[in-house]
Amino acid sequence: MLKLLVTKRRVVHAVLAIATIGLVAALHIPLLWVMLFGSLLGIVLGKTFCRWICPMGFVICGFMGGVDGAAKKYQYHKIGCPIAWISGFLNRFSIFQVRRKESLCVSCGKCDKACYITEFEESCSLYKEGKADPSMSQTCSRCLECVKACPTGSLTYKP
Repeated sequence: MLKLLVTKRRVVHAVLAIATIGLVAALHIPLLWVMLFGSLLGIVLGKTFCRWICPMGFVICGFMGGVDGAAKKYQYHKIGCPIAWISGFLNRFSIFQVRRKESLCVSCGKCDKACYITEFEESCSLYKEGKADPSMSQTCSRCLECVKACPTGSLTYKP
């Protein structure tokens, strides 16, 4: 189910981004409330707002090259967004985490190839010993491409 959801992430993101804009406009929801919602979501799911709900993230990722190029760099840096700062900080403490079951891992590296953080940070890896876990990074926006890419089910996203 999770892999299917990740496969359809762009559609989910489009629907949630449009719904967010619609609700904010129709109900005149203050930006502070949106920031609080995004931050509280970070406690439960980590930095998911950016890749799953954020209207600006949808516009940039949906229309500026998908997950490659400008969109990857945008997702990685997120300069200026307080929701990204707060929820990124909460990645380490969120209830849901990307977890690796070592006994199932075959060290194929497909997770690292799918992860945009490992592309920019050579000190990070989801499967190599002695490297930092990119899913705990403040820059991980829980796109869950790593979980989707894992052929053995070694990576999961759960409490």
